[in-house]
Amino acid sequence: MNESWLDEVKWDEKGLVPAIAQDLETGRVMMFAWMNRESLLLSMQEQRAIYWSRSRQKLWRKGEESGHVQRLHELRLDCDGDVVLLVIEQIGGIACHTGRESCFFRKLDDQGQWQITDQVLKSPDSIYQDKG
Repeated sequence: MNESWLDEVKWDEKGLVPAIAQDLETGRVMMFAWMNRESLLLSMQEQRAIYWSRSRQKLWRKGEESGHVQRLHELRLDCDGDVVLLVIEQIGGIACHTGRESCFFRKLDDQGQWQITDQVLKSPDSIYQDKG
């Protein structure tokens, strides 16, 4: 595959683009992360979500520690070219490091309070034990 498609992405001043992961079957937004040119290219080549970790300043293959890999089925670019959407299959059913299905597990209620809407499916301690 020609790599010219990457030139149509509008990278920010740090060379990053926001990336939204959406579940293939349910359409639920699973998580948000950042990607750089290399991570986006590798995601397409390996057909799995690979992000750029801003805190660690390195590539982050989703699931490399937890086993909760995101298999990439489709990649989309928004109308402005500044956000990518990854349509993924979430292996193991957990996308969030808290052990929940989605990172978006809090909903604002009518009283202005964040309510937890999703239960922990697997303890983060058991997901990341012996992983450093």
